[in-house]
Amino acid sequence: MRRDGRTLPWQRLPIVSTGLAGLLLALPVWSESGPAAGLPLEAQVQVCAACHGEDGNSTRENTPSLAGQPALAITNQMIYFRERLRRSDEMTSQARGLSDAEIQALAAYYAEQPVATPEGERDEALAEKGRALSRQQRCASCHGSDYQGREQMPRLAGQREDYLAYAMKAYRERTRGGPDTTMIDIMRGVDNEAIEAMAHFFANLDRE
Repeated sequence: MRRDGRTLPWQRLPIVSTGLAGLLLALPVWSESGPAAGLPLEAQVQVCAACHGEDGNSTRENTPSLAGQPALAITNQMIYFRERLRRSDEMTSQARGLSDAEIQALAAYYAEQPVATPEGERDEALAEKGRALSRQQRCASCHGSDYQGREQMPRLAGQREDYLAYAMKAYRERTRGGPDTTMIDIMRGVDNEAIEAMAHFFANLDRE
């Protein structure tokens, strides 16, 4: 992101991989269980469907789609919620008491679900602006050249446009918690117009 020759945040920080997942999976599970804990996978999916859609394609405003996300990315985030390393009134309570095996099974299920075609029309001018900005921000260095994510890095291609904008603004305003602060550094000073353009570009990538 830096254009003054200084080291970028993603170049300073170690890449998180399955090693972190293994460490997090060793953490104790809360004794108090949430609504999905202990249920068969099919029933757990129905609990998650209320917000994320039965097939993982969310139709709820500012709520991410899970379909097609890398399994490790989902696993890490659910463990963060479970262990209160990342706070959310809804997700912290939903993930409470889920076992390691349950989290991994849910992550594997959603990783295999196809990504739905986004609603609305693609604005070519806005998408091209977003493409240029994403290159300037070097988003592909973490999320992959096709923005489909990898390992612990989430998929951006085909994600809900409103959620992408919501998440990027939350990083910029430092209102999104979690153990990884890389995105806070990357989004610092990025204005709303640029965020909206990048969100539109990423959301509509699967149309290309």
